[in-house]
Amino acid sequence: MKIGLYFGSFNPVHIGHLIIASFVANNTDVDQVWFVLSPQNPLKKSSTLLNEYHRLHLVQLAIENNSQLRSTDIEFKLPRPSYTIDTLTYLHEKYPSYHFSVILGSDSFQNLHKWKNYKNLIENYELYIYRRPGFEIINSGKNVNILKAPLLEISSTVIREFIQNGKSIRYLVPDAVREEIERSAYYR
Repeated sequence: MKIGLYFGSFNPVHIGHLIIASFVANNTDVDQVWFVLSPQNPLKKSSTLLNEYHRLHLVQLAIENNSQLRSTDIEFKLPRPSYTIDTLTYLHEKYPSYHFSVILGSDSFQNLHKWKNYKNLIENYELYIYRRPGFEIINSGKNVNILKAPLLEISSTVIREFIQNGKSIRYLVPDAVREEIERSAYYR
């Protein structure tokens, strides 16, 4: 089975994330997309992060009843901060019959040289890159697939700001996610 790993803080998960995951699941040779929720991204501040178990629950609400999408808390069990190459190594040992690939935006791809053991990642794992405005991909390499996925200008940062300012996030996140955020007063 071929698994596309979609790493992220998902703070919170939104429609843009779901569109990318669905596009990869339906338009590539990937059998399933796993949302790999990162409890602590080494390149981001953790002070604005909602508790990882709450974020994982929001992802689970967003993808329920979709057999092509799955969430995993695998990085909760690994040393922090989370490094993609370490997670891939662990998953390869745990699921030796699966083939793992990584899904990321062209903005992240341009910063790949800052990642731990990035050369190992590029050489040994297939990458699915979706374009982000202002981050063109040049000289992508043999294991890199450039996707023409539909993009929405939505960010988790803007969603958190909307919540803090009492603005509606309807249509930016799935209804089940919005209802849980409102019920639990997340990001207030």
